[in-house]
Amino acid sequence: MENYLPPGYRFYPTEEELVQFYLQKKLDGMNADLNRILDRVIPTLDIYEFNPWDLPQFAGEVCQGDTEQWFFFIPRKDSEARGGRPRRLTTFGYWKATGSPGCVYSSSNRIVGLKRTMVFYKGRAPNGSKTEWKMNEYKVLEGVLADHDLCDDSSTIPQVQI
Repeated sequence: MENYLPPGYRFYPTEEELVQFYLQKKLDGMNADLNRILDRVIPTLDIYEFNPWDLPQFAGEVCQGDTEQWFFFIPRKDSEARGGRPRRLTTFGYWKATGSPGCVYSSSNRIVGLKRTMVFYKGRAPNGSKTEWKMNEYKVLEGVLADHDLCDDSSTIPQVQI
């Protein structure tokens, strides 16, 4: 596919597009043709089975060769579906959440998702050493959030950055 892209093209979706189009369409999963296209753009990969420096080789076709960011759908684990925390350990380290989750807003100023920033640490907690690898994890919120409560029943799409 990269042969068909014009010079200078870069896959750079907004947060609203990531949540409301890519992630929501993937979760709906009703259109098989659209799912095949989505998998070429944003592949499904359990990124926690790999160290961050190994991820570029698995990037979608539109992110191949990008030296700054890659996008992946993460398959949901059974423990997460029951309210458990995701296991974010890799062979050489772990992803640690930093700060509070932020809201992703639609163009109509409605909360449509959550964004959590994580940093990769080499070693094991609590003695790991912080690296330059960062990841933004996006979640779709189920239902309308009129009172701005943060719903935790969602799926994720990480954006890994160096």
